[in-house]
Amino acid sequence: MKIGMMSFAHMHAYSYANCLMTLPDVEIGGIFDDDPDRGKKMAADFKTTYYSDQTDFLASDIDAVIICSENNRHKDMVIAAAKANKHILCEKPIATTVADAKEMIRVCQEADVIFQIAYPVRFSAPIRALKTRIDAGELGDIVAFRTTNRGQNPDGWFIDAAQSGGGAVIDHTVHMVDIMRWYSGQEVTEVDAVVDSYFHNIAVDDAGIMTLEFANGIIASHDASWSRFPEYPAWGDVVIEVIGTKQTVKVNVSNEHLRHFTRGEKSLSHVFVGNNKDFDLIVDFIDCVTSGARPSITGFDGLKSLEVALAAYESNRLGKKIQL
Repeated sequence: MKIGMMSFAHMHAYSYANCLMTLPDVEIGGIFDDDPDRGKKMAADFKTTYYSDQTDFLASDIDAVIICSENNRHKDMVIAAAKANKHILCEKPIATTVADAKEMIRVCQEADVIFQIAYPVRFSAPIRALKTRIDAGELGDIVAFRTTNRGQNPDGWFIDAAQSGGGAVIDHTVHMVDIMRWYSGQEVTEVDAVVDSYFHNIAVDDAGIMTLEFANGIIASHDASWSRFPEYPAWGDVVIEVIGTKQTVKVNVSNEHLRHFTRGEKSLSHVFVGNNKDFDLIVDFIDCVTSGARPSITGFDGLKSLEVALAAYESNRLGKKIQL
C-alpha cells in the first residue's frame, strides 16, 4: 500500500511518517508540501518523491493520504483528496469551522472514501483499558468527568488564529471531548467557558477552563492550556478522571514513564515507555483502508469535538452558557 503525506506543517507528521516506515507492505508514496525546502528535506529523509504540485501528487498511484497541514487548510486538502478517490487520515481538529467540517464529511461520503480523524489518545493503552472497564459496567453509571490537556506553546502558525482557528482551547479540547464522548456514548449539550491568554504574550488563547453538560446529565470539567514551560520534565499531560456510581478511576496518558536526571537546564525529564499511540493509530487507519471497514474515528467524531471547542470560544465571548 502506498500512503502519501500532505504537508509537514504539523509536528505529528514526522511521527506518522516514521510509523509508516516501520510497516511491512506499506511505503510512503510521495510527499506534497507547499514549503519546498521542507518538502524536499522530508522526501530525502523518508526516501520518497517530493511533489510541489498538489494535483500531480494526487494523480499519482497512492492509495491514501495523511494530512498534517495548518488547520485552516484541512478542508481544501481533504476535498481535493476525496475527489481524487484517496482515503484520508486528517490531523485534528477536523477544521476551523463547523460549516467546513460538514462539507468535508459530505464530500467524503459522496466520494465513498474513508475519512478518519487523527485522535491518537484513543489508542493509549490505559485509555483503552478504562474503556473496557466502563463497557463491562465496573464503574457503574458515569456521573461526571474531570479532564486536563496541558502542554507547551507550539508557537509558529499555531498562534496565528487565521491558520489555527484559535489557541490552546481548540488545540487541547478536541482530544478529551472525543474520549468523553467515546466513554459515555453521549453528546455535549451545554458549554460554559472562560478563555484567555495567561502564560504568554500572544494574540490567541493559551488557556481555557470549561464546564460541560451531556445529553443524559453527565457533567464534566476540562482544563486546556499551553501552561507548561520548556524546562518542564514532560511535554504536558492528558488526564481523565471518570466518576461512576460504583467506582472512580483516574488515568494519565503520560504516566507510563521513567524519570531521567542529568545536568543542565532541564535536569529532570520523563522518558515515555508506554505504547506508541501514533503507531497504533496508523495501523488502525491502514487496516480500515485494507478491509474497507468503517473508521474507528470518523469525520462525525471530529465534527462533534470541534463544536464543543468553538462553543467554548463563543461562551467566553458572550459571557453565557452555549447550548448545542
